[in-house]
Amino acid sequence: MKVFQVRHKGTGAILWTGKAPDPLAALDAMAHEAGYYDHSDIPDHLRAGGFQVEEIRV
Repeated sequence: MKVFQVRHKGTGAILWTGKAPDPLAALDAMAHEAGYYDHSDIPDHLRAGGFQVEEIRV
């Protein structure tokens, strides 16, 4: 598995870092750890500005 980092585009805050098979799975993992079923359940006001998912090398 690859290691991804999810950031909030508007603030640059790192929201999640972890292993996932692909960027979409990384978004889902981030949302799940925040208490949501997957990334589509994150409320619109939290998604404002968008998310940036990037693979990182460790």
